[in-house]
Amino acid sequence: MPNKTIYVSDDDLPLYKKAQELAGNLSSAISIALRKYVELEEGRLEGYDEITVRVGRGAGRKQRFSGVLLAEGGRSSSTGYEAFKVYRSRTGKFVLHADRRSQYTISGDDERYLSGWRSWIGNWSSDQSWSMAQGEATLNIVETVEELRELIPEDLYELVEEAANQPAVEDLDI
Repeated sequence: MPNKTIYVSDDDLPLYKKAQELAGNLSSAISIALRKYVELEEGRLEGYDEITVRVGRGAGRKQRFSGVLLAEGGRSSSTGYEAFKVYRSRTGKFVLHADRRSQYTISGDDERYLSGWRSWIGNWSSDQSWSMAQGEATLNIVETVEELRELIPEDLYELVEEAANQPAVEDLDI
């Protein structure tokens, strides 16, 4: 195995020491960092961005991938709304991020309180309640555009279908 010498400035020495503590082997830590850097930079040059989305219930957790946004849209109903974003990943798969939120409900003697602040003045009822469900976001990964048809509204599907054949970046010779 060939040896390579890396010169480290005095200012960066604490960073290298911390990396060695965390990795146990500084060589493997450097290789991992370089691999990630090359992957991200090649993706950026190809027109892909690093995408971070929230998934799960409430605050959930974050997931990250390299992709390009193809289209976004949503729909609402009396019980909530759904927001959709469809990406093409760097590996050519289609990634659907769906964020579903429930709207709040108010019940009580008089539901006119839903009509704005003016209806609240002088008309407070102690027999009221409200509720709101936490939203849930999901990430679905599919191989083909056709697999998205059942997962998103038809008008959004048409936009994705059209955008799917476009390159992430088109180099112009101008």
